[in-house]
Amino acid sequence: MNLQHKAHPWHGISAGEKAPEIVTAFIEIVPSDTVKYEIDKDSGYLKIDRPQKFSNAIPTLYGFIPKTYCGEKVAEYARDKSGGVVVSKGDQDPLDICVLSERSVSHGNIILPAIPIGGFRMIDQGEADDKIIAVMKGDEFYMQWSDVSDCPKSYINRLKHYFLTYKNLPGEPVSCEITDVYGREEAYEVIRRSQADYQTYLDNREHVSLRD
Repeated sequence: MNLQHKAHPWHGISAGEKAPEIVTAFIEIVPSDTVKYEIDKDSGYLKIDRPQKFSNAIPTLYGFIPKTYCGEKVAEYARDKSGGVVVSKGDQDPLDICVLSERSVSHGNIILPAIPIGGFRMIDQGEADDKIIAVMKGDEFYMQWSDVSDCPKSYINRLKHYFLTYKNLPGEPVSCEITDVYGREEAYEVIRRSQADYQTYLDNREHVSLRD
C-alpha cells in the first residue's frame, strides 16, 4: 500500500513555476489570529511562537515563500541598498511575504498564489529580514495594484507600524528599522537572491551530513 505524506511547507513545496512574478505563499497567520504562529523548521507543523502583544494584529495574510532563505546574498543586497546601515547577515529564515486580499481567510496553514508588488527592507538587530508585499492572484480589488507605488500611503504605513512594533514592550527601544519601501523589480531581485541562498543552505547541510 502506498503511503502518502504531507510535504514539508518549507522544503517540499515549490516556490512556483513562474517565480518571482507569481509565487506560492505558505500562510502562517491571518489578521484574526490572537497568537503568532510560525512553522516549526524540523517537523513542518505550525507552532505557537507567542501571543500577539497588546493590540497588535497583523493587517494582512502573512507567511513565507517555500524554498527560500535569507542568507548572504539577501544580506549583501540589503547592505548595498540600505545606505550604510549595518547588516551583518540574513535572518536565516525563509523569505517572509504579506499577501493582500479583499476576502477574509479564516485560518493559516494553507498555500495560495501571490503576485509580488514590492517589499520592505527591514533590518532586525543587524539582520536582513525583508518582507515581500504581494496581492492574491485573482483578487478582484487588489489586482489593480501592480506595484507598491499603487498602494495608498496609509496602507503601507499600517504595515510598517505593525512590523516596527509587534515585538516591543512599552518603553523598550525599537529593535528593528525599515530602511526602504521598494517596488516590484527589487522584490523580484530579493526573491531570486533568497532562492540562491536556499540552494547554498541545502548544499551546506549536505556537506555537513557527509562529514558526519
